[in-house]
Amino acid sequence: MWELWLALVDGMKAIINFLYGFTGIMGMPSYALAIILFTVALKTILYPLTKKQMISMKMMQKVAPKIKEIQQRFKKKDPQKMQQKIMDVYKENNINPLAGCLPILLQMPILIALYHALLTYEFTVLEHAHFFWVESLSYTDPFFILPLLAAATTYLQSKLTMNLQDQMQKIMLYAMPVLIGWIAATLPSGLALYWTVFNLVGAAQQYYINKHFTDTEKGAS
Repeated sequence: MWELWLALVDGMKAIINFLYGFTGIMGMPSYALAIILFTVALKTILYPLTKKQMISMKMMQKVAPKIKEIQQRFKKKDPQKMQQKIMDVYKENNINPLAGCLPILLQMPILIALYHALLTYEFTVLEHAHFFWVESLSYTDPFFILPLLAAATTYLQSKLTMNLQDQMQKIMLYAMPVLIGWIAATLPSGLALYWTVFNLVGAAQQYYINKHFTDTEKGAS
């Protein structure tokens, strides 16, 4: 198991090296650009999975008023019946409440492996390891700009996906960005850069899904 984990971390380093070499061919050698390219490529690969998640989240927003009505009607009288009726609503609308789990489960090992890769990464050309105000991507951001961007983009993406009629999700909308920003401030800035770009691409994908969903509903009506 440990050997498999080390292989994953080494794989992350190999991908960064390859993409760094590619940025050199482009005439813009940069480890930061390599991480950005890696993130965009990862989001593109995961898109078939995240698309299902995004559609499911949008559908859950649509049926939220009906779910709330069922909860108010049966929560105290018959919780079991409430759960059954909620599952019936999901089934009728082809919603999988667990659709978002797989992309998250796939992303977490990648995020942790990237963290360990950046901690032990040996930059062959140190002057290409900076990112504007950050001396090295393996250091924390001294001005907390990337952590703030990570928090802001987390809020942006969450607002596009969450059902704000749900009190718990409304709390998470504000709590998650604060947590992500705090974590990003304590980790290598390369990870904060990865998380920011990951959120931006995810927000763009969610916006496209939401727009397509709205246009389809208008066409149907």
